[in-house]
This record gives sequence, C-alpha cells and structure tokens, in this order.
Amino acid sequence: MDLPRSGAVWSARGMMKLVLCLHADDLEGALDSDGFRAELAAVGVRGVQLNVDDADVAPAMRFGPGERVTGLVSVWTAGDPAAAVRVVAEASGEARPHAYRVSEKVRLDPLPVADGERADVYAQVALLRRPESMTREEYLEYWLVHHTPIAIRTQNTSGYVQNVVEEALTPESPDVAAIVEEHFPMAAMTDPHAFHGSGGDDDELHRRFTELMGSVARFGGGDGLDVVPTSRYSWSL
Repeated sequence: MDLPRSGAVWSARGMMKLVLCLHADDLEGALDSDGFRAELAAVGVRGVQLNVDDADVAPAMRFGPGERVTGLVSVWTAGDPAAAVRVVAEASGEARPHAYRVSEKVRLDPLPVADGERADVYAQVALLRRPESMTREEYLEYWLVHHTPIAIRTQNTSGYVQNVVEEALTPESPDVAAIVEEHFPMAAMTDPHAFHGSGGDDDELHRRFTELMGSVARFGGGDGLDVVPTSRYSWSL
C-alpha cells in the first residue's frame, strides 16, 4: 500500500512521526536513493517524506531568523527514533540535524501522488515559535481551533498538515512549537491571487490577506517564523 499523502494511516497504526530539518545542499541527491530507504526500513521506519528547497521552487520567498533550512525529512517509525535520526544524519552528511517528535494533525489531506513522484504543488513549510506571552495550551488552542479555519478560507490550499512539536530529539534543535506544511498551486510562488485564491479581485485579495494576518498576529504566528519553500516526495517502505 502506498504511503498516504499525509502519512495519517501510519499515525493511526501507532507509528511515531519525526521531522528532521536539514541545512546541507543537494539533499535530493543524497536522500532520494533505494539504499537510504532500505537503511530506514531496517530500523523500523515504514514511511518517509522528503521536502526539499530545489530549483522547482526557486522563485518562492524564503525567510526566517533561524539557520536556513534546505530540506526536511519526515519519517513514520515503529522503532527507536534515535536510530532513524542517525540514518538521516549519516545519509545527509549533517552530523547534528534539528530533529523533533511531533503529533500530526491533517486538516486538508493532500492530493494523491505515487511513490517517488514530485507532488504537483508548491509545498510551503513553516517553523513556528510560541511567544513568551502565551502558554503552550493557549498557543495550541488558538492555532489549532481558531486560526486553522481562517487560514484555510483565506488561502488557496489543497493540503494542510500541522505537526505539533512534542519533543526535541537533538540538543542542537531550536525551540520550535510547531511545523506546518501547506500546499498551493505552483503559480502561488509569485502570484498573490493564486496564493490566496482571490480570482484576480484586488479587493478580495486585500480582504483575505487582512483577515489572515490579523489572525496570525493574535497568536504571534509571524514572529520568529521560518518559511521554507519545497518540492515534496514520499515513499512507503
């Protein structure tokens, strides 16, 4: 059975989801190999997803206060998370990746894609940091309950996957509250109407943008935000 776009079936089976943030160049060449996936399978990984900042998303904006993230690896594992982190670190050549154990919440299930094929979307990944003015409970309640429907109705998203960070797995990992992946048409990289789904109507674009940014401000979503444009691939193992 192919890995669902979100990996939700693995989570439903009690698999642990890990997200690793990497910073090296040419990650696709290093991580898109049968050997890498075989090593992951040998330590209990049953699904793997690769999000990489590559030539296909070169026109997109990227920003943030943290070290530039050039790719992310998500794995669903029944084994020792440290073993999965080690395999990714060795394959990527990154001795100390930023790695997190997360709880996945799928709000819009991404469109189906065969194993190893690039999803025909602009997959924007954001690393979110919680402001000191909010408790973790307050932050997650606003983001998960109040902000999510606003984000979906003010943006042209075809996939929306939230990952609540439960634990940092390496001492070098920055303090990140959550990692969200949103899928847009490829045109959204440079066209705000395509990004917000406003159909070329400037007034509607302004309304949607204003509503979205007002909600973002209410939970500090724009503060300390790292945005990573990516191409997305996935495999079941």
